[in-house]
Amino acid sequence: MAPRNILFIMYDQLRFDYLGCAGHPHLETPNFDRVAARGVRFSNAYCQSPICGSSRMSFYTGRYPQSHGAEWNGFPLRVGEKTLGDHLRDIGMDCWLIGKTHMKADVEGMARLGIPPDSIIGVRTAECGFDVWVRDDGMVPEGPDGSYDGRVSPYNEWLKDQGYPGDNPWSHYANSGIENGRIAPAWLMQNADKQANVCEKDSETPWLTDRALEFLQAQTGPWCAHLSYIKPHWPYIAPAPYHAMYGSNHVPAAQRHPSELEDAHPVFSEFARGQIGRSFHSDQTRAKVIPAYMGLIKQCDDQLGRVLDHLEATGQMAETMIVLTSDHGDYLGDHWMGEKMFMHDCSVKIPLIVYDPSAEADATRGTVCDALVESIDLAATFIETAGGDVPAHWVEGRSLRPFLHRKAPAAWRDVAISEYNYAVTPTAAKLGVADADARLFMAFDGRFKLIHFEGGFRPMLFDLRTDPDEFTDLGDNPDHAADIARLYGHLNGWARRQSQRVTRSAEDLTAMRGASRRRGIILGVYDEGDVDAELMQKYLGPAEADYTTKP
Repeated sequence: MAPRNILFIMYDQLRFDYLGCAGHPHLETPNFDRVAARGVRFSNAYCQSPICGSSRMSFYTGRYPQSHGAEWNGFPLRVGEKTLGDHLRDIGMDCWLIGKTHMKADVEGMARLGIPPDSIIGVRTAECGFDVWVRDDGMVPEGPDGSYDGRVSPYNEWLKDQGYPGDNPWSHYANSGIENGRIAPAWLMQNADKQANVCEKDSETPWLTDRALEFLQAQTGPWCAHLSYIKPHWPYIAPAPYHAMYGSNHVPAAQRHPSELEDAHPVFSEFARGQIGRSFHSDQTRAKVIPAYMGLIKQCDDQLGRVLDHLEATGQMAETMIVLTSDHGDYLGDHWMGEKMFMHDCSVKIPLIVYDPSAEADATRGTVCDALVESIDLAATFIETAGGDVPAHWVEGRSLRPFLHRKAPAAWRDVAISEYNYAVTPTAAKLGVADADARLFMAFDGRFKLIHFEGGFRPMLFDLRTDPDEFTDLGDNPDHAADIARLYGHLNGWARRQSQRVTRSAEDLTAMRGASRRRGIILGVYDEGDVDAELMQKYLGPAEADYTTKP
C-alpha cells in the first residue's frame, strides 16, 4: 500500500557530508541515520540553485529556476506557477507548511488579476501553494533601513510571550551570546563559540518541532507537511549544551589548496576574495564557526528524534513517507569561500534521505543510491506517491519511486543541472558584468563537472574521479576539449528543453492532431478526392440560390 502521508523535512544550509550516515568523522546523527537505515540515502543529489529562495522554489514547483523565474532571494514566484499544494490537492491530499519557505509573493501579479490577498486562493498564491500551519522564515535582522524580511515572525512574538524583553529577542537572545553583560551578536563570527542567550527549549529548532507535533496530533490525513527548519543556517550560534559539544579538535582540515587562487577564474576569484571568503580564509574563523554549526546539526538531529518517536508511538510511521533534505550546503572555508553561491559539491550537493513505508520498498532499506538526482525530483515523487500522474508539461523532475522500489527506470538523466544568478551581488559590480550575463550554470555527469559563465568568460571543469576535492580547474586545458564540448552539448540540449508550454500536456497535443479538420479547417486540399467526404459534408451540396446577380 502506498504511503498515506508525506513528511517533507528540510534543513537550511545543511551540508551533505555533515551527517553520521554520510561518514562525518565526529558528528553523530542517530536519528538521521535511523531514517537512512529504513530508507534510501541518495549520494548524488543536487539542488537546482545554491541560494535559499531560488532553490526552494524549484523544490516546490518541480521546475528549474530558468523555468519558474525566481532566481534569487526576493524574486517573486509569479502568479500561475503550480506548486506541490496545487498538484497534491487535485488528487486529494492536503499540503501544509510548518516553518520556512523564503517565498516572495507576486503581489503585483495578484493585484493585476484581482486576487484578494486574504482569500483562500490569495493566501495559497502568496505561500507557495501551501496551507499555513505556521510560517517563520527565521530571519529577523534589522539595519539602518529597517528589517530584512518585513514579516512578523511568529517565533519572535512567541519569545516575547515567554518573557524575553525587547522588540527583537530573535536577534538579542536566540541569535546572540552575552559577554560582560553586553550583547555578543552572532553576526560577528568571533562570538560563534559562545552560548546563545536563550534556554535550549526556547530556541528555534525545538520551537518549530513543538509546532510540528501540534500539527501531527491534529491531523487525520491524508496530508503532506513541509517541516522546514531554519538551522543550521547562520547566524552561527547554538544554545547550551550544544554550543560546547564540539571543539577545534573536531574541525576538519579545510578542503582547499593554494593552487586554487593561482591564475584563478575571475568569477571564482572574486567570490573567494570577497568579504565572506576572506573571513573564512582564517583558521580562527573556522575554529569558531564549525563547532557551532555542528552543535546546531546535533540539535536538529535530537529534535528529529522527537518527531520520529511521535510517529512511532501513534502508528503513523507505517503510513508516512519521510524525506530529509536541505536547500543547499555551506562552504565553511572550503575552496577559500564561505556561504554557498558557487558550484563545488560542498555548496550545490545536498543530503537526501527518503523512507517509503510501503512493502515495495523493503528491498532497498538501508541502501545508498548513486544515481544523479535533482531536487525537482521530489515534486514528481510526491505526486506519484499520492496516487497521481506526474504532469510532465509542468513538472520537470522525475519520480524517485523506481529507485525506492528497486525498479530502475529504463532511462535516467545523463547530467545534473544547477544554475545561479549573481546579478544582485557585489561580485557582479566588481567584475563589471551586465545583469543579463551575471549567471552561471553547472552540468555534472557523475565524473566531470562543467561550470559555464555567461559574459564571455571561459568555463571551469573538474574531474571528480581523479580530483574528488575539486582543486584542479581543467577549463582551459586543451586535453579536455572533448569533455568540455560533450558537456556543453548536454547543457545546450537542456537549454532547448520545452519548459513553458504548461497549459497543454503531451496527451492534449496528441488529441489535438487533426482536430481542426474535424471542425471545418480544410487546408491544402485541391479537390474532393484529397479529403474524406465526411469532412466536407458541411460544405458540399446544392446551392439554394444564386446571389451573384441579386438586385
